[in-house]
Amino acid sequence: MKKVLLVRLSSLGDIIFNIPLANVLKHGGYEVHWLVSEKGRDVVQGNSCVDSIIYAPKTLKEYFKILREIRAQRFDIAIDTQGLLKSLVFTAFCGAKRCVVGTDAREFAILGGNEFVKIPKNLDFKDHISKKYLKYAQYLGLDVENAPVTLPPVNDEIKTKVDGLLHILDDKPLAVLCPATTWANKHWNKDRWRELVSAVKDKYNLVFTGTAQDAGLIDYIRNGKGLNLAGKTNLNELTEIFRRARLVVSLDSGSTHLAWAAGAQKIIAIFCATPKILYTPPGGIGLSGDLPCQPCHKKKCRLKSMQCTQYPAVEEVLKEILIYEDKRLCSV
Repeated sequence: MKKVLLVRLSSLGDIIFNIPLANVLKHGGYEVHWLVSEKGRDVVQGNSCVDSIIYAPKTLKEYFKILREIRAQRFDIAIDTQGLLKSLVFTAFCGAKRCVVGTDAREFAILGGNEFVKIPKNLDFKDHISKKYLKYAQYLGLDVENAPVTLPPVNDEIKTKVDGLLHILDDKPLAVLCPATTWANKHWNKDRWRELVSAVKDKYNLVFTGTAQDAGLIDYIRNGKGLNLAGKTNLNELTEIFRRARLVVSLDSGSTHLAWAAGAQKIIAIFCATPKILYTPPGGIGLSGDLPCQPCHKKKCRLKSMQCTQYPAVEEVLKEILIYEDKRLCSV
């Protein structure tokens, strides 16, 4: 059995997008060892597609120690899907005979490879991004037809914790709203969120998720409605909440992609600066405006107006919710 080092350190969404690749490698007969940062630990550790994880170092001293440990494992292949300077060091010095890097690599990361996979740049790719990463498996001659996205199993302790968090809710279906992310121009206008909350508050038990830093924004958006769990869950607990949700409304964020991996019944994702064709979860709905500048896929708006954050209209989101509920009733 050949050993492969999968170098994908971050971010949470990108780590989730690489899980189908890891599953194909595993099913193809490889031992999969994943070099990952702290952010992605909970979705990789204990995942059935991974034999072991290696934590990315935080200090220079740790770099040398971990590099020695990696070299001692004598990997046959290293695959760098990160394609940045922070992954270059590991790919170049891991000791694997075959170091595979995508042609879309940046920050000189291409120098870490001795084999190269033609990978289209994000805005040139016209499918869900997880399929882009599967090109590495295709390059190795593996069948990518069965490429599931999996997460570690949720234990009884986590289920009990979530039961406690949600105990105040009544018997209405659960809708999880995730209104916060990292880039400013990936945020939908907070007043649009507030209007959406007002429209659906009587139909669903509303649960809001995010980090502790998002609590203030969420309190404004929810306007006294629903349950604010910002900063109160880890990734495993959030996974269990998504598994119980009938509906998730979110942005282009790690939460959206975690909800997809968790098997949330329906996901409606709102896209502002980033392309919905690339990041809408399979089976979900992606909504955005239709401005000439969209999608720019940039952290900062070159027009300085961030007009894209005003779209879509609340009515478009409500229409998709109604369509989903009507379909659901017809299938019961």
